[in-house]
Amino acid sequence: MRNRLLLIVIVCPLVVLLTSAAFAGVTVTSPKNNSTVSGAVNYVASATTSSCSEGVASMGIYTAPGVLAYVVNGDSMNTELNLSPGTYNTTVQEWDYCGGAATKGITITVTAGSGQSGVTVTKPANNSTVGSPVNFVATATSSCSKGVASMGIYTAPNVLAYVVQGASMNYNLSLSAGTYNTVVEEWDYCGGAATTPVTIKVNGSGGKSFYNLQAGSGWDVAGQGPPNYEDCNPCGSQIAWSVTKNITSPSLDGNSTVYWIGGDGDYWDVLWDDPLIGVGSTQGLPDNNHTLVPSLHNFTYDVYFYGSNLNLSQALEFDINQFYDDLGFIWGHECRIAGGNEWDVWNDVDKTWVPTGISCYPLENQWNHLTIQVQRTSSNQLLYQSITLNGETHTLNWTYNPGSTDGWYGITINWQMDGNYEQSPYKVYLDELTFTYD
Repeated sequence: MRNRLLLIVIVCPLVVLLTSAAFAGVTVTSPKNNSTVSGAVNYVASATTSSCSEGVASMGIYTAPGVLAYVVNGDSMNTELNLSPGTYNTTVQEWDYCGGAATKGITITVTAGSGQSGVTVTKPANNSTVGSPVNFVATATSSCSKGVASMGIYTAPNVLAYVVQGASMNYNLSLSAGTYNTVVEEWDYCGGAATTPVTIKVNGSGGKSFYNLQAGSGWDVAGQGPPNYEDCNPCGSQIAWSVTKNITSPSLDGNSTVYWIGGDGDYWDVLWDDPLIGVGSTQGLPDNNHTLVPSLHNFTYDVYFYGSNLNLSQALEFDINQFYDDLGFIWGHECRIAGGNEWDVWNDVDKTWVPTGISCYPLENQWNHLTIQVQRTSSNQLLYQSITLNGETHTLNWTYNPGSTDGWYGITINWQMDGNYEQSPYKVYLDELTFTYD
């Protein structure tokens, strides 16, 4: 969106982009991918690099996104890792002296072994839906003779939200509405650690949620280009796009969706739109009596996104829209990347983006967790409440007047990829896209 957002339902076929994962540079001989392991897991791996003459600097093991459980200097490893019973999508990574890296994904199922270190989480249950605050109850054991030193909760990659001393925890953690791949970890006095992943979906106060929207059908799509950025489909050679669903890697839950844009135009964009409630509802909520949409005030857009070359993106856009009684409430959020690494929000009355002063530096080759919260006030103003990226929350509390809709009715969300000055092709994965409303 440059100066307008998609208000008309557009139906078109989606071109499937075939992708393949390549993890050149890392060879893992133990454990085997998709194997079941009892007790401590023996990791044996080696690494090479053809792009750095100085060679491999170090290797490491991630037991969950952003959870680096082990690191060793050099181009080989042979270590035992204590993991609690469960299934893990682990990653073995190498880093070279030139700043490059390569990875190898290894999925394993761990069963209990005698004398094993581990974390037992009794609350919340894995894959459960809970309210906030979330009650985390867990205990830990260790094969270290000195015992467990401390325990902690990761709410997102590299985001350690809580730490307690000792081998048990009972803590109420406040979380915004959305899906979280949390990890409970224990650290012992011998330098060891063990983790247990717990995926939860947090509802807002009294809110209802739609989950895994990136995997759903019914998304509309249109291209937009200079100078007027009007919707088109088809658009010609200036813009190209494709979508592939049910991606297992990279993915948080084995069901991500990858989006790609290219073309030979400059500064062309692609806008995807999902009509959730009202006209064309993809969720079975057409609201024919026009009673539901006007009653809703609070909205949360929660999503994980991943890219290997996000620097080629002019901007990534995430929008929430509410339309009724000829009023248009368009909460547009744009993370400018090549455009200057800053969050902008949309003023629909003036048809312009407003810089917030909040920096936006999404991580490369890692899952980024974004949560956006907005509100339609009792006086029918748009309230931009907060933007949270990778655990860092910025509160805005900015208000704007609504625009107009020409009679369109419903609630939608948008997702948009913007091309740069030479329309460099790039792709972005979305996973666990959740929308909560009340």
